[in-house]
Amino acid sequence: MKTEGKGRKVIATNRKAFHEYSVLERIEAGMALQGTEAKSMRAGKVSFLDSFVSIKEGEAWLLKLHISPYDFGNRANHDPTRARKLLLHKHEILKLNQRVREKGFTLIPLSLYFSKGRVKLEIGLCRGKKLYDKREAITKRDLERENARNMRG
Repeated sequence: MKTEGKGRKVIATNRKAFHEYSVLERIEAGMALQGTEAKSMRAGKVSFLDSFVSIKEGEAWLLKLHISPYDFGNRANHDPTRARKLLLHKHEILKLNQRVREKGFTLIPLSLYFSKGRVKLEIGLCRGKKLYDKREAITKRDLERENARNMRG
């Protein structure tokens, strides 16, 4: 886990999301956790593979986030890929639902971190990138690396 500013301890980031989607807006949400999930997160046993946020019946849910069972847990360990409720204000959920109904928008988890001892999730309102957008981003990143190398040496 690395520490960022403002008392944040980053648990995991969804690097694939930044490659596959262009992030238009970021929202911070709390999570309703069960049992040993927070302890597993402190150990860094989280995978964002194929996870997404869905809004059902006025509530936001995080689906397919894999939190491994706690190593020292008992028989009451949590289910690794259960749906987790996100804690957002009603007006935030309505706003996100309205934006997601627009063509091409989706809600993707970007990072998971501890803030003041509580688990927070950064959600991105994203639009999928086309293949040529991905290529453009890769060439831009390569050029920036090349320029940084030239400046150093």
